Amino acid sequence: MSDHGTVARQNRVTVPSPGCLVAVMAPILAVLLVALVLMVMHYRQESANDRNEKEALARTVTQARSYTHDVVAEASGDYPGQEAVRGIAERHDGRLIAYARSGGSLTNTVRFFAEFEDTSMFGVSHSRAHRCYSFEFRLDAERGLRERTTPLDKCDAA
Repeated sequence: MSDHGTVARQNRVTVPSPGCLVAVMAPILAVLLVALVLMVMHYRQESANDRNEKEALARTVTQARSYTHDVVAEASGDYPGQEAVRGIAERHDGRLIAYARSGGSLTNTVRFFAEFEDTSMFGVSHSRAHRCYSFEFRLDAERGLRERTTPLDKCDAA
């Protein structure tokens, strides 16, 4: 009691025991560690998926070159017909979209596909990368074909 007949108030500071701090901090650290591991795994999967897609798109360039070579080989002094061009495109995993033949040139558009693996934490799925190219073939003075290939910016996936 104090001099005035009232109960004196005591201020006490309590420090939690080390076991209590561990009990509180352990779940927080575990959650942070799991989140860090998941973020690293996600980053690595995304990097691998991007690399796989780039490789697939590079394969479409190779397919386009092979397609061009085969169309030129098919042409013997004249432009190949639409069905022949369609067949060549299909042999190279492509789809003929447009075929236009005029007196001086043959222009066609082909969409090429390449498959790649897309991984996630839930498994592996197979995706398709596609790229469209416009090809223009012109007969030169010796009746041989000259070609010009242009990648197209817009290309629907259907």
